[in-house]
Amino acid sequence: MKSQSRFISLLSDYGFKTVFANESDTTFLKRALQALIQSKVPIQQIEFLKNNFSGLTKEARGGVYDLVCKDETGNVFIVEMQLGHYKNFIHRAKFYAFQKFNTMVAKGAYRFENLTPIYCIGFLAESIFHQSKAYYHFGTLQNQFGEEMDRQITHIMVEIAKFEKQANEIKTDLDKLIFLMKNLESIEGADQLPQFLTEDWIELAMEKLDKSKMSIDERADYEMMMARNASIIEMLKEKEREKIAGQAEKRGEKRGEKRGEKRNALKTAKKLKDMNFEIDIIMRATNLTKEEIDKL
Repeated sequence: MKSQSRFISLLSDYGFKTVFANESDTTFLKRALQALIQSKVPIQQIEFLKNNFSGLTKEARGGVYDLVCKDETGNVFIVEMQLGHYKNFIHRAKFYAFQKFNTMVAKGAYRFENLTPIYCIGFLAESIFHQSKAYYHFGTLQNQFGEEMDRQITHIMVEIAKFEKQANEIKTDLDKLIFLMKNLESIEGADQLPQFLTEDWIELAMEKLDKSKMSIDERADYEMMMARNASIIEMLKEKEREKIAGQAEKRGEKRGEKRGEKRNALKTAKKLKDMNFEIDIIMRATNLTKEEIDKL
């Protein structure tokens, strides 16, 4: 990402958390969620929920959401950001949605009344659905005729790399949001701003991400997070190199490969833990559970 640009990218961890997870002012988040679910009804209130969860059994895997919240009607929103290419992202999204669904079902009686909708939203910096030209995907459960069977869980995927609209083509709030996410880092001054970027909810986000308006503490937090991200990227590259080397040495020995991958994950997690990274970041980087990391 461009370190000399005026604005911090919304696709960065810092940018995403600063704007989407801003608990002191949810104006941007409410407008963005309304656009993403294609609702004509404004969202009035947002409540942030606990973003980490445990497995349903002792052996089951837990996880960490980038962001999870609900509105005044009970609609639940799970929002995930994926910067690198991850072809199995849809499976992770299903896992997260089903995990939240399980917590809604009344324990013991398996009662399915009064379930509120779950929207699982994924922002993908890279494309994974290469068979489609669409950059916005809205998926519910449908039959073989394309007729909707159920929409209690809705998956929304935005492939930002596919978005090619120019400023004069932007009409909807959804397109304004995606344009901002893709192009904010390249905007250098007010004279470059398209008219729609002066709307209050967008100006709020841009002010939060304007480096020139950051306090000393905010700037320190930003620089620290960027340093951490760089360290994680290097750790993951090292992990991938070790994995490839291990596969070359043990081709065809599946058990050996799995043990090697586990050792590499534990090794990476130990390094990140020694560097005082947060548990949720280590979990996301290594796919280890909180319990496994706590034992290191």
